[in-house]
Amino acid sequence: MKQVISRLLTLLIVVISPLMASCQLSNVPRGETELSGTITISGAWALYPLMVRWSEEFRKQHPTVEFDISAGGAGKGMTDVLGGVVDIGMVSRTISADEEERGAFTVPVARDAVFPIVNAHNPVLDDLMRTGVTRDIFVDIYITGRITTWGQVVGRPEVSTPIHVYTRSDAAGAPETWANYLGKRQEDLLGIGVYGDPGLMEAVVKDVLGIGYNNLGYAFDMTSGKPMPGAVVLPIDVNENGVTDATERLETLSQARDAVAQGLYPSPPARELYLVTRGKPSGVTRDFILWVLTQGQTLADTVGYVALSRDKLDATLAKLE
Repeated sequence: MKQVISRLLTLLIVVISPLMASCQLSNVPRGETELSGTITISGAWALYPLMVRWSEEFRKQHPTVEFDISAGGAGKGMTDVLGGVVDIGMVSRTISADEEERGAFTVPVARDAVFPIVNAHNPVLDDLMRTGVTRDIFVDIYITGRITTWGQVVGRPEVSTPIHVYTRSDAAGAPETWANYLGKRQEDLLGIGVYGDPGLMEAVVKDVLGIGYNNLGYAFDMTSGKPMPGAVVLPIDVNENGVTDATERLETLSQARDAVAQGLYPSPPARELYLVTRGKPSGVTRDFILWVLTQGQTLADTVGYVALSRDKLDATLAKLE
């Protein structure tokens, strides 16, 4: 009798164990153990640091997913994705009607801004930091060319030191956004063309008379939270009262990010950043973009960006349904 009972118990264990294992597996969210493949991404320097962070965190959850990420400007990102070269383009501007007709599908993923920068040893730095610079002065530096000396910028005609103007040589979102702030397009910007965000920052840091502009993640050092060594973020005199107000003086990454998030920094040059695909995304590409819009948003602040509002996220997630 004992042998019969023992055999029955053994049989029950053999039958029940697989069922329990099956139940446990069914509780694992679909995709947690199934995602695999390679996602190729190219485009805006503005999104590159955040995209690298997103890919690193995503791979911790899905180690069989590989990423191939390169920067090169928003123009390259759009060209690559519409040409079928990459799965995702990083874009720091809205798409045109022509790009939409060609199949560009965009989703906003974060916010940042473009900031004017000067050398930390600029000869009239104290004046610049005290009064700030109005939009009209930036127009006359970058568009009309009427202002050519630092003395003209701060109202000191005795200072004849020339301004060395730098801009981007590559088609990108930062120069387009800066030009839009000044009422023009990238091709209207004056200055010596320099490739990429890092290149533009380096040019200004090496030139005591230089002026340029950088995306948030390149204007500030992510470790110290201060402007990149050798550079200063130039205050924009938004209300044109001739004085740099507390909300206009952006000396730390935290201050700059808060100004963008609270709408205190003008838009443009504040703007949304986008991911673009050719047609509505699917497969592992869609899974990654959905992750960016949910779990990935919590990482935006840690890399110097501003997360999207809840309303914007809800609208974007609905767009992907």
